[in-house]
Amino acid sequence: MKNKRLERIIFNMKENNLEQIIITSTASIFYITGKWIEPGERLLALYINTKGDKKLFINELFPINEDLGVELQIYSDSEDPIELLASEVEENKSLGIDKEWPSHFLINLMGKKQGIKFVNGSPIVDRVRMIKDSEEIDLMREASRINDIAMNDLIRKVIPKQYTEKKACKLLGDIYEKYGTDSFSFYPLIAYGFNAAEPHHSSDNSKLKVGDSIILDIGGRTNNYCSDMTRTVFYKQASEESKKIYNIVLEANLKAIQAVKPGVRFCDIDRTARQVIEKAGYGKYFTHRTGHNIGIDVHEFPDVGGVNEMCVEEGMIFSIEPGIYINENLGVRIEDLVVVTKDGCEVLNKYPKELQIIE
Repeated sequence: MKNKRLERIIFNMKENNLEQIIITSTASIFYITGKWIEPGERLLALYINTKGDKKLFINELFPINEDLGVELQIYSDSEDPIELLASEVEENKSLGIDKEWPSHFLINLMGKKQGIKFVNGSPIVDRVRMIKDSEEIDLMREASRINDIAMNDLIRKVIPKQYTEKKACKLLGDIYEKYGTDSFSFYPLIAYGFNAAEPHHSSDNSKLKVGDSIILDIGGRTNNYCSDMTRTVFYKQASEESKKIYNIVLEANLKAIQAVKPGVRFCDIDRTARQVIEKAGYGKYFTHRTGHNIGIDVHEFPDVGGVNEMCVEEGMIFSIEPGIYINENLGVRIEDLVVVTKDGCEVLNKYPKELQIIE
């Protein structure tokens, strides 16, 4: 049990007048217990109240052989786990529920507990998880270090061989496995030429053409923590327009990173990146937010967007990823992860950002 994390969650519950909560996210349960459990369609739930009581409900198919520092309520497939969970929930008190808990579990519990108020409990946990402790920051550094190596191998050893986008993604999986990364943080986004003008293109059987921009948006999950980085390179040559657009995006990336420090609003970081691109005349081609928080999940609360007035705090880790996407022409995105420090930020990605032309 990660007791300091649990204490922060209970403190946050008290601050928000929420006396009990059911946590069902695999990532959040791992965050608190240190144990990664994939329950499939079966119920997995951690009940916590502000008195310090806690109980983990888990199917017997997932044996726990170590002491997690929490009482276990083990159930079989012949039992109703919601009935067991309902017996733990206190009457006449609001109950926090995970935002992504399957509705069939929730509806069943609501039917058994008609006298209590159900609320979204995820913000309680999300706001604790958004501030990384020193252990998490070290794990994120390591995940990004490996991602730098993977990016280098992808650019130097895979892309020059003119594989299709889909084949390059598959080979990236082999690269991650070689360096001890467990899986993708998300399915890679490898896009050539016109495809790179789609910010979330699904990699397909397209092949490289001379002059193509190549977006490489990749990340791996190492020790249950995610990396995420984007680099854009060009195949054999880059037009003057391509070079111009690349340098605009690079300037937006660098200036937004320079703006990161405690107390700055997320919307102001987004605005810093957006102003560079708008000033250059490409504002309408920057079609997404500037970034997102990251950790155990690749997309965590909150985001680096134009309407988010939340202030940045020390210990947050998020992406800075401005881009320009011109339909039927090209796309450029440059993304780094930053961890907020006392007076600025540390960039976790070390792979170079100078314009590269791959032969």
